[in-house]
Amino acid sequence: MAKRKKDRVTEYAKKVVAKKIIAGESVILACKRHLNDLKRSKTKEFKYKWDVEASEEALDLYNELTILEGDEVQTLKTRGFQEFILGSLEGWVEKKTGYVRFREAYIQLARQNGKSFLSGTKSIKTSNFSTYKKGKIICAATKMEQAKIVWEEVEKFILADEDLNEMYKIKRSDYEITAGATGTIIKPIGRDTKSLDGFRSILAIPDELHAHRTNQVYKLLQGGQRKVNNALILAITTAGFDLNSFCYEHYSFCKKVISGSIEKESLFIYIAEMDENDDIWDYHNWVKSNPLLLLNEDDTINMHEVAKMSEVALEAKEKGGSDLMDFMTKWLNIWVSYKDGRYLDAKWLEICACDLTLEDMRGKECYLGIDLSSGGDLTSIALIFPLEDEKVYIYSHSFMPELRIVEHEQTDDAPYRMWVNEGLLTLTTGAFAIKTDYKFIIKHLEYILIEYEINVIKCAYDNHNASAFISDLDFLGCDLIDVPQSARSLNDATVDFKLSMKAGQVLYNKKNKLFKWSAINATVTKNSFGEIKVDKLEQENRIDPIDSILDGWKIYFEDVKQNGDIAYVPD
Repeated sequence: MAKRKKDRVTEYAKKVVAKKIIAGESVILACKRHLNDLKRSKTKEFKYKWDVEASEEALDLYNELTILEGDEVQTLKTRGFQEFILGSLEGWVEKKTGYVRFREAYIQLARQNGKSFLSGTKSIKTSNFSTYKKGKIICAATKMEQAKIVWEEVEKFILADEDLNEMYKIKRSDYEITAGATGTIIKPIGRDTKSLDGFRSILAIPDELHAHRTNQVYKLLQGGQRKVNNALILAITTAGFDLNSFCYEHYSFCKKVISGSIEKESLFIYIAEMDENDDIWDYHNWVKSNPLLLLNEDDTINMHEVAKMSEVALEAKEKGGSDLMDFMTKWLNIWVSYKDGRYLDAKWLEICACDLTLEDMRGKECYLGIDLSSGGDLTSIALIFPLEDEKVYIYSHSFMPELRIVEHEQTDDAPYRMWVNEGLLTLTTGAFAIKTDYKFIIKHLEYILIEYEINVIKCAYDNHNASAFISDLDFLGCDLIDVPQSARSLNDATVDFKLSMKAGQVLYNKKNKLFKWSAINATVTKNSFGEIKVDKLEQENRIDPIDSILDGWKIYFEDVKQNGDIAYVPD
């Protein structure tokens, strides 16, 4: 009788799905994806196959390495989740070419769960134990100092293993590691795009992706690998605080991939996180985010580490604030906004995103909100369309003087140029392309209304600088309503819009990233009477699209209130 082949990746996946290993729903879905793909690989339509020999060969190599643990050099022993990640990256290949299937990997783990182990072992395998010659492995980060830390973790692997030490040449003054067998170089790179652009890497490791505000570094790394077979971008991170970051956007995309709502076969995903309704003070749930720290080798709970983590949890619970946020993001791997008083929850924004466009609003009536900046900042207009079933569709568009975009890209750290290309932002050239061009904005608005046969019921505007444009709005043929920008004036509309978003009654086009960005930037401030209005915590956090929407929502809300059909009844 032939001996059954060892397959550590599939064995782990089966255990997780069978609930023999504590894991969150995201990990369970990743494991189900693997098991389902094994079935799909037997069909002609599925272009990938599972090469168990390649997977096991890589895992055997990793378990021959040694690491420096304290004062002792120890032989590596991979855990189940590590085997699932590393084995999957090697074992899934194209049927026709034999090239690896996964060209991207997104790994999200809580702190102290071996992120450097994954990047270090993969770097060793790719640099010295592959057929690719004279390649480049890039350790990338937003700052050069952080990139060097990743590089130093790889260096530690090499220095701790006598055999590896003989296989590599380390030039610390230049932060370069060269593999003797292949000539492949491992080096750190900061956010300086000049140094990133043009690198044809075989492996790129963008460290702590949650610290990347934009996709700039990631896309440059991806572009450099376009013509490189068997290339991989290995993104390993913890959760973060910035829900406006590229990483959170990528995380949300990955969640859709493993749930099956979006297909991207070349993207590997492993997100160790708690489930949505889990009690964050129950240590059994902590295990889901900490597969290395809180699980023993036999997959039982490590109560010694649980006791230490409980001390951190108790302190965070008592202190609250930033201590609690840090515990939730770094120890529990939960995405949480660091801003107290955030106006809208990111989950509500996901629920309200839809495929409707302005074309679907053709011939309909709307309420108009206008927020015009006084200088050369962001200016926005919003159209509020009441629909059937108590739904409301929101269209928003923004403007900026052309010669101010470079300045704002730097101060706001926002991808304005990308939003221009996506049709969400229009650059104006009047008023010397420095100041707000009110005439152009009004003409643009007039064009939209005529083109889509839209009738404006009422128009609300911020009276600040109103004299510059109010006379140009006569073409609307409707009431023009001045909306004071005070908490007393905006409270009811601000509360109702928030509740409507939470209820999923508000719809907006899912491609409108500028609106989503401004919505996440919005916080809440109160006056002495407890009345609220939106504000921005930091100067660079623009909320102009939200301001224009709330101006329009105020007059919409007041009309609906007169009909007795409202979600919020003010005291």
